[in-house]
Amino acid sequence: MTSEITAAGLHELREDLEQRMEEVAEEIRRELSQSDHEHYIDLAGQVGDLEDQALADLLVDENLADIHHHVQEYRAIDAALLRMADGTYGECVDCGNPIAPDRLRVNPTSIRCVACQAQHERTHAHEGYHTL
Repeated sequence: MTSEITAAGLHELREDLEQRMEEVAEEIRRELSQSDHEHYIDLAGQVGDLEDQALADLLVDENLADIHHHVQEYRAIDAALLRMADGTYGECVDCGNPIAPDRLRVNPTSIRCVACQAQHERTHAHEGYHTL
């Protein structure tokens, strides 16, 4: 609940999140524009040997990873702003207990209290990653 954080603190966090959201949106636009100009995909299709192909693939993958990271951050900020609007900001999604205000100041998109986040990391450490 937002009762653990002051109204002024919540307002400050909202402003910080809105500012960061604008910055992330601009980073996404810049990276997409840069990707269009660099034509990495065209480069990957025109290379002559395996080393060139590997380099082109690496450049494409790196660019896509950067964009994916920024999109994930944008979504987390948007979700935090929605929780602020509906009054659930600062509640742990797992246990429902308040998330410490200090944690929210450090990571305003936090959705779990420290204990639940630690448990989540232990049980979902490799989720989304493939192993050999």
